[in-house]
Amino acid sequence: MSKAIEFKIIEAESTFLHPRKGFEQEKVRFEVRKDPLTGRTGHYSHFGAIKPQRLDLEHYNKPETKGFCPFCLDKRDKATPKFTADIYAEGRPFQGEATLIPNLFPYDIYSGVLIMADDHVVPLEQLNAKRLYDAFSLGINFLKKIKGLGPSIPYHLMTWNYMPPSGGGLVHPHQQYFATEYPGNQFIDELTASEQFHQRHGKDYWSSLVEGERATGQRYVGSIGASHWLIPFVCLGILGDIMCVFPDVYSVEDLKEQDIQDLVAGLCKVFEYYRTGGIMSFNASLLFGTEGQRYFPCHLRISPRTFLNMRDFAPDLNFFQAILGEPVCVAMPEDLCKDVKKFF
Repeated sequence: MSKAIEFKIIEAESTFLHPRKGFEQEKVRFEVRKDPLTGRTGHYSHFGAIKPQRLDLEHYNKPETKGFCPFCLDKRDKATPKFTADIYAEGRPFQGEATLIPNLFPYDIYSGVLIMADDHVVPLEQLNAKRLYDAFSLGINFLKKIKGLGPSIPYHLMTWNYMPPSGGGLVHPHQQYFATEYPGNQFIDELTASEQFHQRHGKDYWSSLVEGERATGQRYVGSIGASHWLIPFVCLGILGDIMCVFPDVYSVEDLKEQDIQDLVAGLCKVFEYYRTGGIMSFNASLLFGTEGQRYFPCHLRISPRTFLNMRDFAPDLNFFQAILGEPVCVAMPEDLCKDVKKFF
């Protein structure tokens, strides 16, 4: 691993008298890790105490639960907006089952919603390579189009909330694609730190990370084509993240059809791992830097979501994440890597 990248772990333990062990003295360890790029910290604790909760997906197909869904085929034509002719003459472009519409509640000037499938409820096993490829292909082409229409808007993103409790407003599978000057604090922190690393060390942090992680194997999952899959040293999600890095793709214009195919192939393996582990919900993002820079390559991050229990439907987000901006994770990255690697 490059000496420029430091993996810092602060280990500690808490001592108390355990009620389930006759109030014998018990020591429980935890970790705080420092992200080697941004310097942000993350807590690792609650080991083994939080498990993914299974959702009754058929429940969301019942008329009394489903309610009105504008993305369903019988409502889509009348209930969803169309793009203006200067963006898409046909109003709503489509590819396979994927349909792209403007966001009724836009995140920026150019803001699209990608309806991924005709079916209202699509379990992970039905998010197959064809559906994923059509969705990503149509969405990425939209980002390339709006880059030409709004060249002064620097950053391009895909974001994705899948199934409760991911925060999506509709169960019907969909993604968001948009360009913006304000891509979020995590994006800007990574972008700024990546530029600073490049200035200090004369090389790209992400390429150095991939090279070093591949050499040690502790958190490196595998490669598919030009894509590299690994577990972040500090995960943002409570059940641990999986990341995909394209070291030679810096702006959305650099992403080629083969890259999309590699991304889809990797996601299919991730979803297979999720299915075996009972994970049924996630958040994901695909980030692109500006054209011309060579320090912030395209990367995807996907984080499982779950309820803490199905009695209270307590979410997996608490004061740590919502107020303190501190991720808490119950899965050690090195252990998660061993589990995910089996599917690659």
